[in-house]
Amino acid sequence: MLLLMVDTAFIIEKVILISVILMGSLGVAMYATWAERKVAAVMQDRIGPNRAGPFGLLQPLADGLKLFFKEEIIPDRSTRFIFILGPCLAMLTATMTSAVMPWGPDFKLGDRVISLQVADINIGILFVFGVVSLGVYGVMLGGWASNNKFSLLSSIRAASQAISYELAMGISLIALLMLTGSLSLRTIVEQQHGFWSDGYFTWNFFKQPLGFFIFLTCAFAELNRAPFDLPECESELNMGYHQEYSSMKLGFYLFAEYINMFVSSAIISTLFFGGYNFPFMDQVANSVSPVLFSVICVMALLTKVVMMILFFMAIRWTLPRFRYDQLMKLGWRSLIPLALVNMLVTGGVILWTLKK
Repeated sequence: MLLLMVDTAFIIEKVILISVILMGSLGVAMYATWAERKVAAVMQDRIGPNRAGPFGLLQPLADGLKLFFKEEIIPDRSTRFIFILGPCLAMLTATMTSAVMPWGPDFKLGDRVISLQVADINIGILFVFGVVSLGVYGVMLGGWASNNKFSLLSSIRAASQAISYELAMGISLIALLMLTGSLSLRTIVEQQHGFWSDGYFTWNFFKQPLGFFIFLTCAFAELNRAPFDLPECESELNMGYHQEYSSMKLGFYLFAEYINMFVSSAIISTLFFGGYNFPFMDQVANSVSPVLFSVICVMALLTKVVMMILFFMAIRWTLPRFRYDQLMKLGWRSLIPLALVNMLVTGGVILWTLKK
């Protein structure tokens, strides 16, 4: 009976955590659309959305209701089941990656230890890579099932772009894994405790700057964000893979893009910027309650995530789109060789350090 009560409490705890993460991801994605338009307006000396609510804060709600109530059109020549499956798969994979993210340190609530991580698996990075690899299938299936030549070309571009940049991204992470010795995101965060230790910075950004820039560049390509937004290149492919979509199926694709940007920012912050760690956290931990300390850690991580999202947005309105041949050359001729060199140099430095 006691075991059943413990299991029930554990299930309730996880359901609440999953619900908070899911609703938070949807909320961030919704207001990221507002922030994107505001960032563009600031950079282009415009006002941006300002009619729906104060400062235009109700604009995302108006856009969501508009998509929800619009007529849903499924082309006669499309493959109906796969046409519906595409946006569903894109949305599912976008929300799954947050399951292994450590959003904050564990804390005690009575006799229970509450974890702010849905699943602490020892192959967290491999799980993220596996789910991210599945995400491109939503784009591919949607583009192919639309039976539209522009959508098909877009899905082919998305597939080749994902293959090209996932290689460089994976190799750049190998160097990081050499330093950490673990695939667990929780362990990687704990190794970056605080900000300064033993005469050097603890965050992996300072230990792997080249790996970070390679990973960041590949993240832009994986997210189909400008200047790597070739799958939805309006000047060449009209609207790209979601040209035939309307109503909430189109909304799912748009939401998935912003959820992916939110989760990718969280992963980058976790791997390279200490996750929920922050300077002087030991002093803060000794002066506040464990629950408040966990809240502060979560806010520290979210601050880093917001800064990364704003960086993604600023780049979109700063750099022009690459040509497709330039995209492929950058991936195969520059990023992959750089990632290999970074991996070899990192391995050599670690070996030299061990011999000393």
